[in-house]
Amino acid sequence: MSDFIIGLTGGVASGKSAVAEQFAALGVYVADADVAAREVVAIGSPGLEAVVQAFGAGVLDASGGLDRAAMRRRIFDDEAARLTLESIIHPQVRSALRAECEAAPGPYAIAAIPLLAEGGGRAAYPWLDRILVVDVPVEVQIERLLQRDGIDRSLAERMVAAQASREARLAIADDILVNTAELSALRAQVAGLDARYRRLGISSDR
Repeated sequence: MSDFIIGLTGGVASGKSAVAEQFAALGVYVADADVAAREVVAIGSPGLEAVVQAFGAGVLDASGGLDRAAMRRRIFDDEAARLTLESIIHPQVRSALRAECEAAPGPYAIAAIPLLAEGGGRAAYPWLDRILVVDVPVEVQIERLLQRDGIDRSLAERMVAAQASREARLAIADDILVNTAELSALRAQVAGLDARYRRLGISSDR
């Protein structure tokens, strides 16, 4: 049972997934908010039922699951609809993540939450003991998006601008991992943080 939980976040193309993979390689349990978000609206779930009650059966696909493309169209440029959807999904995702982390083995667990800053930060996740932000300069994010997704610079800039600012993410950080070097440097940084979190996790159990 893990009573010590680390929130892992960072901007698009900052390398959050690579960091999470490195922690997992060290035996740390990583709960993924994106996976939880899909599970809370799975077929037959109370979450999906609530979405249908709010938006109608038009958001379902032929199999009875959530039609994500239709849902995206529904909330695009509709602030009220987006807030309604978030009010249904976000509390369930937070609850699921917390339960998953608390049930995990080891002295600590990680909750990977890409939109932690956008989703209310520490106030929305008071059960996080520390927040680790994976940080890179905005220009590095843009260059990685250009290479990774094969998109043009204008779209890459809009993708970065659509998220919380770098400053807003850093403002909620207890720990910062600068991910601009080679993979070997990333491994070393994660190993150092892992050793620290294990000590803190063990101490919190006493």
